[in-house]
Amino acid sequence: MTMAAGKLGAHTAFIGKAGKDMHGEFLRSTLQKEHVDTSGLILDDQYFTTLAFVEVNEASERAFSFARKPGADTKIRKEEVEIDVLDNTNIFHVGSLSLTDQPARDTTFYAVKRAKNNGSVISYDLNYWASLWKDEETAKQHMRSLIPYADLMKISEEETELLTDCRDVQKAAEALYQQGVKIVVITLGDKGAYLYGKGGGCLVPGFAVTRVADTNGAGDSFWGGFLYKISTSEKRPDELTKEELAQYARFGNAVASLCVEKKGAIPAMPKLSQVEERLESEAWEYV
Repeated sequence: MTMAAGKLGAHTAFIGKAGKDMHGEFLRSTLQKEHVDTSGLILDDQYFTTLAFVEVNEASERAFSFARKPGADTKIRKEEVEIDVLDNTNIFHVGSLSLTDQPARDTTFYAVKRAKNNGSVISYDLNYWASLWKDEETAKQHMRSLIPYADLMKISEEETELLTDCRDVQKAAEALYQQGVKIVVITLGDKGAYLYGKGGGCLVPGFAVTRVADTNGAGDSFWGGFLYKISTSEKRPDELTKEELAQYARFGNAVASLCVEKKGAIPAMPKLSQVEERLESEAWEYV
């Protein structure tokens, strides 16, 4: 997400912890190569960098395996958070993976509360992997606990029931909105995205893709594009109309469609000029 927004022209920064090992160094160099501010990245020599291994089959379906027992990312403490970065953030984005273990869970809440008190827009992205949690009920409890702080929220169609007990996309979005989330976006794969805000809900269709090479990074690309448009709007989330949000979701769909046509997730994430060209290639309407 950070990479996607940065490639589009946003000023981005990363707060987190990795190991002081070859993987942590690689993460830092990759972020810096993409002009992401890494002053909030800590490399800790006591823990290894968490690794995620992804297998993509011929149908572009993914299977994940994690090396995280424990990973350095789970060991970040609130006193280690780079305050200068946090206190100067327009949109503070957090994912549910930081809620799986302590002390990262408490650190996440500390950072979210501080950012929100300072006027930052809070973005929350669900990413549920059963192997990283004790059990599903524990996952539900902790992932749902952050909902009241979120201004913007992205979940996948598969995660609706996990977060809201609703299988229906529209009902799930309404349930999250009623809990205080100002803009809810549910990604629907190649069907596009369903969004819900103060003007109600609508389906924003996806783009036709010439060839799906790799779906890794699709969700992050979409959300990076969506947040980029939010950041350039100079409006608070509750000031945006349904028409504006639909345009932003369409933009995110364009970013994701370009990403999946190439392999490699981060290298496949497009620049602004490529997205603008894709946007001009298809007529559209939301429903």
